[in-house]
Amino acid sequence: MSSTRIEIDHRVRHPEKQHRPDNPVARKPSWIRVKAPTSAIYHETRALMREQKLATVCEEAACPNIGECWSQRHATMMIMGEICTRACSFCNVSTGMPAALDADEPRRVAEAVATLGLRHVVITSVDRDDVEDGGAAHFAAVIAAVRAAAPGTTIEILTPDFLRKKGAVPVVAAARADVFNHNLETVPRLYPTIRPGARYYQSLRLLDEVKRLEPATFTKSGLMVGLGETRAEIGQVMDDLRIADVDFITIGQYLQPTAKHAAVEKFWTPEEFEDLAAMARAKGFLQVSATPLTRSSYHADADFAALRDARARQLGA
Repeated sequence: MSSTRIEIDHRVRHPEKQHRPDNPVARKPSWIRVKAPTSAIYHETRALMREQKLATVCEEAACPNIGECWSQRHATMMIMGEICTRACSFCNVSTGMPAALDADEPRRVAEAVATLGLRHVVITSVDRDDVEDGGAAHFAAVIAAVRAAAPGTTIEILTPDFLRKKGAVPVVAAARADVFNHNLETVPRLYPTIRPGARYYQSLRLLDEVKRLEPATFTKSGLMVGLGETRAEIGQVMDDLRIADVDFITIGQYLQPTAKHAAVEKFWTPEEFEDLAAMARAKGFLQVSATPLTRSSYHADADFAALRDARARQLGA
């Protein structure tokens, strides 16, 4: 067997985590378990992603909702490659040095969106700290290509923080996606261990800047719970997001991908999620999704329709 074949078969997804002691993966409670995907449409969606040579966060991040979403042709495109330059302790996306950006990717993403016939598409990416603008121009190119190929499709983007990439945020904001999402992921106290390459207040500033530059664009952010955060800390993050005029918050249960990732400290119950949702609504978010299986792009099409209706009611009040 050639050395190249060995590298492909045995490449370590998370080389930076190999020295860490194992954290046993806790058994999931009954309210989190999902069925394996079996539908024909699921396999059609998977085949299209392979045909267009596209990555999806559904697969790369081991999303538990992939069977349900792909059976409805709702695949979340992950642009700018499959390898991230960050090393967050919660994330299952591969870490390392990515290849150069693919100039043909915007066309392929747009073609896939048109073929799937999506009403709403979510486009996310890895972090590209190796690229001068963090991939901002590439994001804008993908949005423009989807607008041209599928003008009836609404577009939601989930972006990196563009840390230390001056001028990147205005470039993406000016492309005017319908929803601009950037996840805070966790409470500020846990950033050094859970999201060490990011800065909490940089992420808040990004969301605030997008809303100031493009007031008509919906802004959105998400949190994971189960990493050791408290209810009071979650409430403070909600307050911070509302100060930044963020419209939509998602809250879901963190699930540990491997023994080398951060451990689950707690499985929040469905009743506790209902409490968090009520707290978020009381703080003034236009749209709230808070369930154990909530992820940024889960039910994104229906949530966008509800978000648009909520704004119309607010403006008509």
